[in-house]
Amino acid sequence: MTTRPTEGIVADRASQLVLAALGRAAADPAGVPLFASRTDPGLFPATAAGKLAAQKACDDGHLAADGTITRRGLDHLLAQASPRQVLEDFVRVLEARHEQARDLLATAKKMLDGIEGLCTTLLPVLERISGPRDPAATILDALAHRPGPGDCPLPELFRSAGEGSLGAFHDALRRLHKQGRVYLHPWTGPLYQLPEPACALLVGHEVAYYASIRPHEGAKP
Repeated sequence: MTTRPTEGIVADRASQLVLAALGRAAADPAGVPLFASRTDPGLFPATAAGKLAAQKACDDGHLAADGTITRRGLDHLLAQASPRQVLEDFVRVLEARHEQARDLLATAKKMLDGIEGLCTTLLPVLERISGPRDPAATILDALAHRPGPGDCPLPELFRSAGEGSLGAFHDALRRLHKQGRVYLHPWTGPLYQLPEPACALLVGHEVAYYASIRPHEGAKP
Protein backbone atom coordinates (compact mmCIF):
# COMPACT_ATOMS: atom_id res chain seq x y z
CA MET A 1 0.00 0.00 0.00
CA THR A 2 1.34 3.43 -0.97
CA THR A 3 1.94 5.84 1.92
CA ARG A 4 -0.22 8.89 1.61
CA PRO A 5 1.61 12.26 1.41
CA THR A 6 0.08 13.49 4.66
CA GLU A 7 1.39 10.48 6.59
CA GLY A 8 4.87 11.06 5.14
CA ILE A 9 4.80 14.70 6.18
CA VAL A 10 3.71 13.78 9.70
CA ALA A 11 6.44 11.12 9.98
CA ASP A 12 9.07 13.54 8.72
CA ARG A 13 7.90 16.23 11.15
CA ALA A 14 8.02 13.72 14.02
CA SER A 15 11.57 12.68 13.06
CA GLN A 16 12.67 16.32 13.04
CA LEU A 17 11.13 16.91 16.46
CA VAL A 18 12.79 13.76 17.83
CA LEU A 19 16.24 14.75 16.53
CA ALA A 20 15.88 18.26 17.94
CA ALA A 21 14.79 16.83 21.30
CA LEU A 22 17.67 14.36 21.36
CA GLY A 23 20.11 17.19 20.68
CA ARG A 24 18.79 19.21 23.64
CA ALA A 25 18.70 16.13 25.88
CA ALA A 26 22.29 15.22 24.99
CA ALA A 27 23.44 18.73 25.88
CA ASP A 28 21.68 18.58 29.26
CA PRO A 29 22.48 15.22 30.96
CA ALA A 30 20.56 16.23 34.10
CA GLY A 31 17.31 15.78 32.22
CA VAL A 32 14.79 18.14 30.63
CA PRO A 33 10.98 17.92 30.91
CA LEU A 34 9.47 16.18 27.90
CA PHE A 35 6.98 18.95 27.15
CA ALA A 36 7.33 22.71 27.13
CA SER A 37 5.59 24.86 29.72
CA ARG A 38 5.40 28.56 30.45
CA THR A 39 8.64 28.45 32.46
CA ASP A 40 10.54 25.65 30.74
CA PRO A 41 11.04 25.08 27.01
CA GLY A 42 10.98 21.29 27.37
CA LEU A 43 12.09 18.79 24.72
CA PHE A 44 8.85 18.79 22.73
CA PRO A 45 6.12 21.36 22.15
CA ALA A 46 2.92 20.60 24.02
CA THR A 47 1.04 20.03 20.76
CA ALA A 48 -0.45 16.94 19.14
CA ALA A 49 2.64 16.62 16.92
CA GLY A 50 4.94 17.11 19.89
CA LYS A 51 3.16 14.48 21.95
CA LEU A 52 3.29 12.03 19.05
CA ALA A 53 7.03 12.62 18.59
CA ALA A 54 7.70 12.25 22.34
CA GLN A 55 5.80 8.96 22.40
CA LYS A 56 7.83 7.70 19.44
CA ALA A 57 11.14 8.71 21.07
CA CYS A 58 10.22 6.87 24.26
CA ASP A 59 8.86 3.81 22.43
CA ASP A 60 12.06 3.59 20.37
CA GLY A 61 14.15 3.70 23.54
CA HIS A 62 15.82 6.99 22.60
CA LEU A 63 14.56 8.95 25.62
CA ALA A 64 13.81 7.96 29.19
CA ALA A 65 10.63 9.15 30.89
CA ASP A 66 12.58 11.80 32.86
CA GLY A 67 13.85 13.43 29.68
CA THR A 68 17.37 12.02 29.72
CA ILE A 69 18.85 10.62 26.55
CA THR A 70 19.72 6.92 26.42
CA ARG A 71 22.79 5.43 24.82
CA ARG A 72 20.58 4.21 21.99
CA GLY A 73 19.23 7.71 21.58
CA LEU A 74 22.73 9.19 21.47
CA ASP A 75 23.77 6.70 18.80
CA HIS A 76 20.68 7.59 16.78
CA LEU A 77 21.40 11.30 17.13
CA LEU A 78 25.00 10.97 15.98
CA ALA A 79 23.92 8.81 13.05
CA GLN A 80 21.16 11.16 11.86
CA ALA A 81 22.25 14.69 12.78
CA SER A 82 25.29 16.61 11.58
CA PRO A 83 28.11 17.05 14.13
CA ARG A 84 27.82 20.81 13.65
CA GLN A 85 24.21 20.80 14.75
CA VAL A 86 25.02 18.73 17.84
CA LEU A 87 27.84 21.13 18.77
CA GLU A 88 25.56 24.13 18.31
CA ASP A 89 23.05 22.58 20.71
CA PHE A 90 25.82 22.10 23.26
CA VAL A 91 26.99 25.70 22.84
CA ARG A 92 23.48 27.04 23.37
CA VAL A 93 23.08 25.07 26.59
CA LEU A 94 26.52 26.18 27.83
CA GLU A 95 25.66 29.82 27.16
CA ALA A 96 22.39 29.46 29.06
CA ARG A 97 24.10 27.75 31.99
CA HIS A 98 26.77 30.46 32.06
CA GLU A 99 24.09 33.13 32.29
CA GLN A 100 22.29 31.23 35.05
CA ALA A 101 25.52 30.76 37.01
CA ARG A 102 26.30 34.48 36.73
CA ASP A 103 22.83 35.36 38.01
CA LEU A 104 23.21 32.92 40.91
CA LEU A 105 26.58 34.40 41.87
CA ALA A 106 25.12 37.91 41.80
CA THR A 107 22.21 36.78 43.98
CA ALA A 108 24.56 35.02 46.42
CA LYS A 109 26.76 38.13 46.69
CA LYS A 110 23.72 40.29 47.34
CA MET A 111 22.57 37.91 50.08
CA LEU A 112 26.05 37.86 51.65
CA ASP A 113 26.20 41.66 51.64
CA GLY A 114 22.80 41.73 53.29
CA ILE A 115 23.88 39.28 56.00
CA GLU A 116 27.05 41.24 56.72
CA GLY A 117 25.06 44.47 56.89
CA LEU A 118 22.57 42.88 59.28
CA CYS A 119 25.40 41.67 61.54
CA THR A 120 26.93 45.15 61.56
CA THR A 121 23.58 46.63 62.52
CA LEU A 122 22.85 44.07 65.21
CA LEU A 123 26.24 44.27 66.95
CA PRO A 124 25.72 47.62 68.72
CA VAL A 125 22.18 46.54 69.64
CA LEU A 126 23.49 43.37 71.28
CA GLU A 127 26.22 45.33 73.05
CA ARG A 128 23.65 47.74 74.43
CA ILE A 129 21.42 44.91 75.63
CA SER A 130 24.21 42.88 77.24
CA GLY A 131 26.20 45.88 78.47
CA PRO A 132 29.98 46.01 78.84
CA ARG A 133 31.64 42.98 80.39
CA ASP A 134 33.03 43.28 83.91
CA PRO A 135 36.80 44.06 83.63
CA ALA A 136 37.46 41.74 86.56
CA ALA A 137 35.90 38.84 84.65
CA THR A 138 38.09 39.51 81.61
CA ILE A 139 41.20 39.62 83.81
CA LEU A 140 40.40 36.30 85.48
CA ASP A 141 39.61 34.74 82.12
CA ALA A 142 42.88 35.98 80.61
CA LEU A 143 44.92 34.65 83.55
CA ALA A 144 43.13 31.30 83.53
CA HIS A 145 43.81 30.77 79.82
CA ARG A 146 47.29 32.24 79.60
CA PRO A 147 49.45 29.73 77.69
CA GLY A 148 52.85 30.76 79.04
CA PRO A 149 54.30 29.68 82.40
CA GLY A 150 55.04 32.01 85.32
CA ASP A 151 53.46 35.26 86.41
CA CYS A 152 51.82 37.44 83.78
CA PRO A 153 53.26 40.94 83.22
CA LEU A 154 50.57 43.58 83.63
CA PRO A 155 51.04 45.07 80.11
CA GLU A 156 50.43 41.62 78.65
CA LEU A 157 47.44 41.09 80.92
CA PHE A 158 45.97 44.47 79.96
CA ARG A 159 46.19 43.62 76.27
CA SER A 160 44.81 40.12 76.84
CA ALA A 161 41.86 41.47 78.80
CA GLY A 162 41.22 43.69 75.80
CA GLU A 163 38.34 45.72 77.22
CA GLY A 164 37.99 49.05 78.97
CA SER A 165 40.45 51.73 79.94
CA LEU A 166 43.71 51.37 81.85
CA GLY A 167 42.07 52.99 84.88
CA ALA A 168 39.26 50.43 84.87
CA PHE A 169 41.88 47.69 84.50
CA HIS A 170 43.79 48.93 87.56
CA ASP A 171 40.60 49.31 89.62
CA ALA A 172 39.58 45.73 88.77
CA LEU A 173 43.06 44.44 89.69
CA ARG A 174 42.95 46.19 93.07
CA ARG A 175 39.50 44.74 93.75
CA LEU A 176 40.58 41.21 92.79
CA HIS A 177 43.72 41.53 94.90
CA LYS A 178 41.69 42.71 97.89
CA GLN A 179 39.27 39.80 97.42
CA GLY A 180 42.18 37.37 97.39
CA ARG A 181 41.41 36.16 93.88
CA VAL A 182 44.62 37.43 92.29
CA TYR A 183 48.24 37.65 93.43
CA LEU A 184 50.11 40.86 92.56
CA HIS A 185 53.88 40.54 92.41
CA PRO A 186 56.34 43.47 92.59
CA TRP A 187 58.91 44.65 90.10
CA THR A 188 62.32 43.85 91.63
CA GLY A 189 64.61 45.62 89.16
CA PRO A 190 65.54 49.27 88.82
CA LEU A 191 62.52 51.43 88.09
CA TYR A 192 64.19 53.05 85.09
CA GLN A 193 64.27 49.60 83.45
CA LEU A 194 60.52 49.07 83.93
CA PRO A 195 58.89 48.33 80.52
CA GLU A 196 55.60 50.11 79.88
CA PRO A 197 55.51 51.75 83.32
CA ALA A 198 51.97 53.07 82.77
CA CYS A 199 50.64 49.54 83.23
CA ALA A 200 52.37 49.08 86.60
CA LEU A 201 50.24 49.37 89.72
CA LEU A 202 51.22 50.88 93.07
CA VAL A 203 50.08 48.57 95.89
CA GLY A 204 51.12 49.77 99.33
CA HIS A 205 54.82 50.58 99.08
CA GLU A 206 55.48 48.27 96.16
CA VAL A 207 55.20 48.65 92.41
CA ALA A 208 53.19 45.63 91.23
CA TYR A 209 54.08 44.52 87.72
CA TYR A 210 53.06 40.85 87.58
CA ALA A 211 49.83 38.99 88.35
CA SER A 212 48.80 35.38 88.81
CA ILE A 213 45.47 33.78 89.54
CA ARG A 214 44.88 32.54 93.05
CA PRO A 215 43.12 29.21 93.75
CA HIS A 216 39.43 29.71 94.40
CA GLU A 217 39.55 28.11 97.83
CA GLY A 218 41.78 30.96 99.01
CA ALA A 219 39.27 33.63 98.08
CA LYS A 220 37.98 35.91 100.79
CA PRO A 221 34.29 36.60 101.24
